[in-house]
Amino acid sequence: MERILCISGSACGQEFLRQCAALGVRPTLLTLDGLRDADWPREAIEDLATMPEGLNCEQVLNTVSWMARGRLFNRVAALDEGSLLRAAEIREHMRIPGMGITTAGYYRDRLAMRVSARESGFAVPEFCRVLNYDELRAFMERVPAPWMLRPRRKSAGLDSRRVENPEELWRALEQLGDRQSRYLLEQLIQGELFTVESVVSECRVVFSVVHRHRGWPEAGAATGASLIETVDRTSRDWMELTALNGGLAPSLGMVRGLTHARFLRGEADGRHYFLEIAAGVGEGGLGRLVEAGSGLNLWQEWARLEAAHLRGEGYLPCEWFESYAASLEWPAGGLPEDAAELSAPEIAERLRAQGRESVLVRSSKLERVAQLLDGLVRQIAARGSGLPAAEPGGRPGC
Repeated sequence: MERILCISGSACGQEFLRQCAALGVRPTLLTLDGLRDADWPREAIEDLATMPEGLNCEQVLNTVSWMARGRLFNRVAALDEGSLLRAAEIREHMRIPGMGITTAGYYRDRLAMRVSARESGFAVPEFCRVLNYDELRAFMERVPAPWMLRPRRKSAGLDSRRVENPEELWRALEQLGDRQSRYLLEQLIQGELFTVESVVSECRVVFSVVHRHRGWPEAGAATGASLIETVDRTSRDWMELTALNGGLAPSLGMVRGLTHARFLRGEADGRHYFLEIAAGVGEGGLGRLVEAGSGLNLWQEWARLEAAHLRGEGYLPCEWFESYAASLEWPAGGLPEDAAELSAPEIAERLRAQGRESVLVRSSKLERVAQLLDGLVRQIAARGSGLPAAEPGGRPGC
C-alpha cells in the first residue's frame, strides 16, 4: 500500500490530493490547527492531522514520527512553499527519497540560489550578503545606487526595501539588529519581469511555459491593474528564457518536481537576469493560467510524477497544446459590467474575491488575447483614474 505525507501551511493543493487518490496513492495531510476546516477534499484524504502554528523542527519531527508508527509513508510532499524545508527535514530524518535540506535551501534562500546560479554561469543582479561590513562598503563603492535590501526567505515575515545611499542602509541595518544577516543587498535593475513554470523529471525540464508580468505606470498606479500573459512563442524572450530555465533547476539540484522561476530582462542592456526560483506550483493563479494556455494541470502532473517515481515507472507529461492565455486583475468596480469584452467567448473565467476582480483570457491566437486586453485595460484606466484611454492596439504605459 503506497502512501504520501502532504504538508501544508496554507489551503492549497486540493487537486494534488485528489489526483494522488485517483492514482491509488493514499495521501495523509498534515496542516495547521487553523486550517482544519478549510476546503480540503476529505473524500480523497486517508487522514487529516493538524498541529499548532509555530512548532520548531524537533516538535514537527516528533509529530510526524508519532504518525508514522501507524502508517508507513513512502514519500513526503510540501504543498506550499513555506513547508519546503520542513518536508526536507522529515525526509532526511526518516530517510525517505526526495529533496534534502541542502537542495531545498537553494529554493528557499535567495542568497544561496543567487550564489549557485552565478557560479553556474547565469547572469544575476550584483549582490552582497549582509554579514561583513567591509564587504558591504566595497559593494556600495563598486555598484551604483539604488539598491534593494531583500530578505533571504520570502516567508520569514520580512520586507524588501529600496535603499538610495549608504547612510540609509546603515540606518536600516541598525533597525534590523540581529536579523540583518537574514537579508542580502542587491543591485536594482529596471526591466520587465518574466516567470517560467516547469516540470522537472530526472534532472530534465520536460515541460515549461513563459509568462510576462505587466503593470502600467499610468493606469496601474491609479487603478492597481496588473497583467500576466503568455509570451509570444516565436519571440526571443520565449526562446532564451526556455533555454535558460532548462539548465537552471538541474544546476540547483532539482531531480524531479515543479519549479517557478523569475527572470528580469534589463531595460538598459536587454539581458535576461535570474532573480529567484521556488519549488512547487506558482502562487497567484499561475497554475490556472498554465492550464488555460496549455491544457496541463500542474497539480495533477506533480501527483503523476510522484506516483511514477514511487513505482519505478517512467514519467511523461500529459499531452498539451500551445495556446495563449492571460490573467488581468484590478480592484472591484473598476470595469463597467456591460463591457463587451466580458462576454467574449475567449473569457475562460471571471473571479471576484477580497475586493479584487480578475478575468482569465485564452485563445489560440496571440493577437486576439492582446485585442481583448487592450479593450479591458482602456476601460479600467478611464473608469478608475479619469485618464484618457490608450490608443487602439497599444497598452497604457508599455
